[in-house]
Amino acid sequence: MNCSKVPVLIKFIMVFSISLDLVFSHINISNNCVLNINISSSSEDCTTLDGNWDGFLTQPCCGLPFNRYLQALARWTNQTGHIFLNSTQQIHCLTSMKNSSFDTFSCGIEKLTSGAGGCSDYSEIDIVNELGNILKSLRDDCSLMHSEGGLTKGCNQCLRTWGSLTSKSKNNSMKLEADICRFSMLILLTSQRISDESWIDKIFYCLGDNSLPLVSSVDEIGSETRHRTKFKRDLGILIGGIVGLIVIIITAVWILLKRKNEVKPSSGRYTVSDGSYSEESSYRKLSLKEIYSATDNLIMSNFIGQGIAGKVYKGILADGQYVAIKHIIKDEQMETFVREVTSLSHIRHPNLVSLLGHNDGPNECFLVYELCHNGNLSEWLFGKSKYLSWRQRLEIALDCARSLLFLHSYPQGSIVHRDIKPANILLSANFEAKLSDFGLSKIISIGHSYASSEVRGTFGYVDPEYQKNRHVNSYGDVYSFGIVLLQLLSGQRVINLNLQNPMPLSKMAKNLTKGGNIKEFADPKMEGKFSMEAFELMLKLALVSIGLKQQRPSMEQVVVKLEEALDLSTRVESVHL
Repeated sequence: MNCSKVPVLIKFIMVFSISLDLVFSHINISNNCVLNINISSSSEDCTTLDGNWDGFLTQPCCGLPFNRYLQALARWTNQTGHIFLNSTQQIHCLTSMKNSSFDTFSCGIEKLTSGAGGCSDYSEIDIVNELGNILKSLRDDCSLMHSEGGLTKGCNQCLRTWGSLTSKSKNNSMKLEADICRFSMLILLTSQRISDESWIDKIFYCLGDNSLPLVSSVDEIGSETRHRTKFKRDLGILIGGIVGLIVIIITAVWILLKRKNEVKPSSGRYTVSDGSYSEESSYRKLSLKEIYSATDNLIMSNFIGQGIAGKVYKGILADGQYVAIKHIIKDEQMETFVREVTSLSHIRHPNLVSLLGHNDGPNECFLVYELCHNGNLSEWLFGKSKYLSWRQRLEIALDCARSLLFLHSYPQGSIVHRDIKPANILLSANFEAKLSDFGLSKIISIGHSYASSEVRGTFGYVDPEYQKNRHVNSYGDVYSFGIVLLQLLSGQRVINLNLQNPMPLSKMAKNLTKGGNIKEFADPKMEGKFSMEAFELMLKLALVSIGLKQQRPSMEQVVVKLEEALDLSTRVESVHL
């Protein structure tokens, strides 16, 4: 599907599709499983021919739960960047899956556990960095699984590559390590195509049921699977046609009303909340040749990160401008692509990453941004060899707050980001913070809420009230920003999983304010070189920002408080000069 021909379809997707819920938002209180595993707790039909994954599974009836577990892991990876669960998380999930037909604790799932070193502890970035060439081979050789009716056509080479990744050694530990590595790559590939259920079903059937002979015709796979797929496709087409017609009408009316009520500024530029909206944009459409030339054909050495919609590469345009280019494969993330283009193409603010252009083709789409040379805030907060001073942290917080104030008070409708976190706060060469990744953003009327059909965001940063009522509003961004403030103060992750008793960062901060030594919350990297008065002010601001919605400050109030903290720190610095 060509990106330039989908405006009506995109509006249909945005209004009616139900995306995957953030897996942590549906944690079952009774079993504490962090995965959203689509498997019935009741007995399902069991067959010994349900796949053994090249001998990895040795017990009957394990194929179905194993496949569902892998798919749930992929959904989790898509949201968190992690591949395998730790042993505690896994035990909860295996317990929740156990039923009378099979014992999940003897299926082999327990072998895919983080904590054993090597591939078991890899994140998606580690896989790309350490197994990039092998990953590319597996992706390329399994690519034909995507084509309609292409099971037989794609399975042979996909299965051949999968088999080549296993260890030929008789050493069981080496074989297990090889299996863990290839499953880690499969989970990452699946996470990147998590919305393509047809492709996932085909590749799991191919690799999981490889004990069965490869067939010469798709019709030989089984009439039940064929009829079920056809029924689902036909039903989808019927529903899509009906709903699509309705959406066309609604969209047309909405556009007409919006254009009628839209008031443009008399001059080409005006200031809103310490930011600016520019009608004279340098935004342009780039050719595919320019994109590939800028990134040296998307070479892995230019890979710099993974966003919601796809991989990001650094590059240099023909005019010498350094850029970051997001690569979106086919049309799987078309909703995100269009949202980012429409949200950012004509909006300019010093603390928003500038979208410079895009390219849309039949098989891939690209978004071209300004390059922030110092990476993202997450790298600087959690990287062992990187350091941010107290003043830099304050200025980064203030930059980000100003960008959110600009978005929330945007004249054509409040823009709610919905994914505020350190990884989405980029740092320029002079450490100016710029908010990025608008793949989940939503434009709503100022002061109103939008009822979302799904919970979107990143675990640990999502407003608990939003998880309950699914009402999207600017106060959800305030909550997420409050968590980021806690991380700027402490240098700690949302949950420290290295502790015997993991505790959310927000709870740690609240406990310290109840009679504890607040200074203990400070990041040791700062070595106590900060204004204690400003530190306390920022900590109180963070805690009220993650409190109940009605008690949270607006971003305007947040900006005022952070400016006060910066002023306090400046006065303290001047005294010690």
